[in-house]
Amino acid sequence: MDKGVTTVAVQRYLDELACIQGDTPAEPIVRDLLARSVDRLHLLCARLLHRNYARLTRGPLNLRSEEVLSAVVERLIKAMREVRPQAVRHFFALANKHMRWELNDLARRLDEQASAVELRESLAEAPVEAIESQQAGPNMRRILDAIDGLPEDEREVFHLVRLQGMSKPEAAEVIGVSERTVKRRLSRGLLLLSRTLGDLGPPASPPDAP
Repeated sequence: MDKGVTTVAVQRYLDELACIQGDTPAEPIVRDLLARSVDRLHLLCARLLHRNYARLTRGPLNLRSEEVLSAVVERLIKAMREVRPQAVRHFFALANKHMRWELNDLARRLDEQASAVELRESLAEAPVEAIESQQAGPNMRRILDAIDGLPEDEREVFHLVRLQGMSKPEAAEVIGVSERTVKRRLSRGLLLLSRTLGDLGPPASPPDAP
């Protein structure tokens, strides 16, 4: 898959959508857009599923990335009847949001059916010391709320790098900015999360502690 060519093609479809007026149907263009970007969407689904929702890949659900992709495509078809992303980064941010919503819905339904299952979502290298929760309790909800409360640019980078496990160069290519910009936004996001969630980390040692 040539990511550069994919990015150019996605932007072309987005430009076509922006020019639609009156009763001209948008869904054919949306479907062509999704077909052109399906490989990258599949990659994002697979990374998010296996890195952050791995328990869904085991029994009894045995979820596969192809199933997530299918559900996300349907979500995007519906969402883009109202939402028209203007740039490639906005399109993939919209896709990322619906991937998380789809996987969160599946996890919630699974928890309702089996109270003993685990929910592990690790924020690797995050400012909360890679907190892991056995259940979606108050702390995990607070963490997710804090992430969702980040400014758009910082939230987008945090999701790609910390939650989906992308490298900084990969995230830069998806978003369409430089790697330095990704690093700067990630640093700002981590700082904001540290201020919001600092009390969830391990207590500081007293000054006279060995």
